[in-house]
Amino acid sequence: MASHDIELESIAHPIARTGYTTTPGDHTPQHDDFQPEEGVQEFSLPPVDGGKDAWLFLAACFAVEALVWGFPFAFGVFQDYYSNNEPFAGSPNIAVIGTCSMGVMYLAAPLMMGLCRMMGRWARWTSLFGLFTMCLSLAMSSFSTTVPHLIATQGIIYAIGGGIAYCPCILYMDEWFVQRKGLAYGIMWSGTGLAGVVLPLLLEALLHSFGFRTTLRIWSGILFALTMPLAFFIKPRLPYSATSHRKPFNLNMFLVPTFWLYQLANVVEAMGFFLPGIYLPTYARSALGAASYSSATTVLLVNVASVFGCVAMGWFIDRFHVTTCILLSTVGATVGALVIWGLSSSLPLLYFFCIMYGLFAGSYTSTWPGVMSDVVRKGEATGSGYIDPSMVFGWLAAGRGIGNVISGPLSENLIQGLPWKGDTAAYGYGSGYGSLIVFTVELSQGSGGA
Repeated sequence: MASHDIELESIAHPIARTGYTTTPGDHTPQHDDFQPEEGVQEFSLPPVDGGKDAWLFLAACFAVEALVWGFPFAFGVFQDYYSNNEPFAGSPNIAVIGTCSMGVMYLAAPLMMGLCRMMGRWARWTSLFGLFTMCLSLAMSSFSTTVPHLIATQGIIYAIGGGIAYCPCILYMDEWFVQRKGLAYGIMWSGTGLAGVVLPLLLEALLHSFGFRTTLRIWSGILFALTMPLAFFIKPRLPYSATSHRKPFNLNMFLVPTFWLYQLANVVEAMGFFLPGIYLPTYARSALGAASYSSATTVLLVNVASVFGCVAMGWFIDRFHVTTCILLSTVGATVGALVIWGLSSSLPLLYFFCIMYGLFAGSYTSTWPGVMSDVVRKGEATGSGYIDPSMVFGWLAAGRGIGNVISGPLSENLIQGLPWKGDTAAYGYGSGYGSLIVFTVELSQGSGGA
């Protein structure tokens, strides 16, 4: 498996003064028969795929994932508050705040990964700097009086800090997990789904009780208290001397045609993935007459289901080829949107679609470890040279960001004037959101077809 090859690449440069040796097929130092020479210091590396250090690293990454990405995914709560309360009520471009906080983190991922790799032995401490920047940006945003202030602080500065804080999680994941790499990534990425359930409810209650200024200050303090201790567990497994040969801003993946096929599928999937989460509450209210709480439950169900979907897909990606896993995600999301959402005539049926969509579409990013491994393996096979898997991740994240940015304007045009309303017998397709449903279906199919 390609992930096995990545680990070998990581430890294929033993340093004589450390006193450990490695052989092909081994992931940990050999101690049973190895006798260090006199005067040579010996130490052992922590085990991969398990052990206290590996699980503490993964737990810290899960928490950072939830707290860094969960806040932008919960921006809808702030958008509703800003749109209906002073001093921002009636202001244009409120939605740009959320677009910046999420989009900048996605689009800047290659740059952040390259800079983090350039930091060398100091890269592990970038998490602390990034988390502090996030907390500072939220505290600054509590003093905002205009929407541009919020775009700069809660949007752009938060995203820069979040991207910096998140990089070491990806950079060191390949060192701590090899055979269970997909499962580890799936567990980490499920943090966003869990945060997508908890944070909207918490932030809604805080906004209702204290207003946005106090809420942002409270959340900044909570974020600081929770994440700063965790950052000390986000550390490399290998000594810097074993990874110093990895060059920053490695772009060799661009020489591999397979990478471009995966990236095309990734962008297409992202263009459709975010749409149900944006429009499901509105659809439930306008088409099915659901109350406010019942309509908000649609997004909560998608997020809950994505927690289980990410972990399950991570388990699958360790055992099956990446194209098989992508096909599974694609078929599940397509059938859910085409049949269940398109033919939904009641709230329970729509809830069933939310669960199915979260399980399959929400787990798509958990196929990325398989994509990274496949691109690295094929790059080596075609003589493209060493490919840094963390940079492959960075460009996949950027592709997802492109799809996210494009989907917003496209979706607004698709539902403008509620086309198809009353023109078809099927309730979902004839609700005015039929073109949006078909668009989601086509993009889900396209991601698998690509």
